[in-house]
Amino acid sequence: MQNKITKLFNIQYPIVQGGMIWVSGWKLASAVSNAGGLGLIGAGSMYPDVLREHIQKCKKATDKPFGVNVPMLYPDIEKIMDIIVEEGVKIVFTSAGNPKTWTSFLKEKGITVVHVVSSVKFALKAEAAGVDAVVCEGFEAGGHNGREETTTFTLIPMVKEQVKIPVIAAGGIGSGRGMLAAMVLGADGVQIGSRFAATVESSAHDNFKKTIVDVKDGGTQLTLKELAPVRLVKNKFYEEVQELYQQNPTIEQLKKLLGRARAKRGMFEGNLEDGELEIGQVAGLIHEIKPAKEVLETIVAEYEQVKKQQLF
Repeated sequence: MQNKITKLFNIQYPIVQGGMIWVSGWKLASAVSNAGGLGLIGAGSMYPDVLREHIQKCKKATDKPFGVNVPMLYPDIEKIMDIIVEEGVKIVFTSAGNPKTWTSFLKEKGITVVHVVSSVKFALKAEAAGVDAVVCEGFEAGGHNGREETTTFTLIPMVKEQVKIPVIAAGGIGSGRGMLAAMVLGADGVQIGSRFAATVESSAHDNFKKTIVDVKDGGTQLTLKELAPVRLVKNKFYEEVQELYQQNPTIEQLKKLLGRARAKRGMFEGNLEDGELEIGQVAGLIHEIKPAKEVLETIVAEYEQVKKQQLF
């Protein structure tokens, strides 16, 4: 399954495991890389020294390429970037910020840079900044999301029409059929988050993994747009947010309700009532917790099977 993405990352399949906060540690990243995809460590929920530890453990657990996802709103961003360079990480996915800020710094160190975007405008900015590829994430995706509410299936062909660099589709993809659909629309590869969150190697709490499996269609919602749009499972905390919206709240009131470490409480510590539970709409298609290798192999097998049948 060789193409622009497999060549860019030197991997077997054009499948990237999303670098999710509280979910994507070294165990998940190395498992996906060992299975032929590209594993990503999610730096957004790690202190610098914790990230270094995860990178070092990942290097021991796989001899295949892996990368780090860095949300650029991170407070210790300089330390994070220095650690990435010191530890010899060769692939960095940046998100939630201006790609101009760090792309040239990373490229000068021989690092492949990919930026996550939610619109054609941001894809063009990322290309102009010199990134090697873009992840185009539709609003089906879990976690922090674009304000435009553009779906993956409209975003991919629109971006593909405008940029010359490789395009990776993300948001709502959790199966071989979903992968094939994205590729037919012009994607060169896919980034899959939610499906890998519900794996044995995911660092998410078992309570959260079970919640992912239980989510049905309509069980998640994009909210808190005034702060940073985030797709959440509809739990007690989500209901509290909706109740506050009835009062036409200020940004300060929303921030106060959100508080600190809300996502950690839910996804990592397993508090299903008061925690922020970030997952994508595709959770409605996730029915069991499986090893990452099995998830990846199932996606690839289904992709190949449906492609042969030429059902489209």
